[in-house]
Amino acid sequence: MILYGAGGHAKVVIDCLMSEEKEIIGIFDDKSDLVSLNGYDVFGAYDANYKFDEQLIVCVGSNTIRKKLAQVVKHRFGSAIHNSAIVSPYAKIGEGSVIVHRSVLQSGVHIGKHCIINTSSSIDHDCRIGNYSHISPGVTVCAEVSVGEGTHIGAGATILPQVSIGKWCVIGAGAVITQNLPDYSLVVGVPGKVIRKLDK
Repeated sequence: MILYGAGGHAKVVIDCLMSEEKEIIGIFDDKSDLVSLNGYDVFGAYDANYKFDEQLIVCVGSNTIRKKLAQVVKHRFGSAIHNSAIVSPYAKIGEGSVIVHRSVLQSGVHIGKHCIINTSSSIDHDCRIGNYSHISPGVTVCAEVSVGEGTHIGAGATILPQVSIGKWCVIGAGAVITQNLPDYSLVVGVPGKVIRKLDK
């Protein structure tokens, strides 16, 4: 596996891949001055011709940047699932997505492409998480929830059952979402309230 991005998220992805005993070839990073990260070589800018048969994961925490990088990558995408995660055999995980330590994905869950399902988050049955979304540590997503593309749900937030969240929303840490949210909403509080619309 090749990684793209040599920041903090890459360290977590390395842990996940090590737990699966997957080989890590090295790391591309367009801007970093690092020569190694956690013992793995950092190569410099992305090279579409380097070990083209290997799979790659974009290891960037920002949803917007992760999407931009994924759209220019020519390698096939892999995924990473930490061996402490509990993943139903009836869950589906899209390419490029990372399922971090102690996360739970129940039956019928569908995780899109290039998502981050972070530490100890719980996603209940029949939820759909859109491409490029980030579910932060300790989030609870109850049953039959829909989360749109690029949405970031902050640490410790709770999404009640059957709620639909639009694309590219940001939900603050600890918020409790009780009703549907339109695209580009910035939401905080208990219960969660839209405080403004985000720039598209």
